[in-house]
Amino acid sequence: MEKQEQIVEMFNEIAPTYDKANRFISFGIDTSWRKKAVKIMLEKFRLKSIKIADVACGTGDMIGVWQEFAPKFDVKIEKLLGIDPSVGMLDVAKKRFPDLEFIVAKADNTTLNNDFVDILSISYGIRNVVKRAKALKEFNRVIKNGGYVVILEFTKRQNSGFVDNVRDFYISKILPKIGAFISKNRAAYEYLPNSIGNFLDKKSFVEELRCAGFEPEIVQGFSFDVSTLFVAKKVKEI
Repeated sequence: MEKQEQIVEMFNEIAPTYDKANRFISFGIDTSWRKKAVKIMLEKFRLKSIKIADVACGTGDMIGVWQEFAPKFDVKIEKLLGIDPSVGMLDVAKKRFPDLEFIVAKADNTTLNNDFVDILSISYGIRNVVKRAKALKEFNRVIKNGGYVVILEFTKRQNSGFVDNVRDFYISKILPKIGAFISKNRAAYEYLPNSIGNFLDKKSFVEELRCAGFEPEIVQGFSFDVSTLFVAKKVKEI
């Protein structure tokens, strides 16, 4: 089984307990990070009608936030769909949002038409994409000119201060134990700190976005840089 398929299978296994574990591990703060990202984006599309694709949507957390806040910014969501390669995750998402469309597909092959969406969001999923350069190129293809990719992710730290060391200790030592207790799958939650360590720092990922035809407008760290928001505009076809 190739690496990407192994990751997908891992998420299939933890899907039933995924939401509970996430809330517990992050103390619920991950919800505030999603809300901040959505508010920043919807402000840019105030009074407009837009299409949104949430890639690596998992159980639908980000989809729920898009739905909740769009009316508050006078944004009409013409189309909102979720994409994920994990059937287990999508089974949970479909129960939460039975009226929405969900597609079983990978980030590097969404199956969407060219220039289809105004916003493509991916939350805590890009580091799990093995063919990341191909996925970013795919995002460029499906996003309209002038549209945005919105990415929330745990990035590799650039500094080595006290707060950074505390963050790393929690992620590497405490988080796997909590995740294992809730999900009964220790390997899945040992994967998380490893995936962060194998990902990029902010500066390196910004360069990848530029190479994929996007111009980053916002790079903002949340909660002592535990999470980072990238908002990048599609400025050219690639």
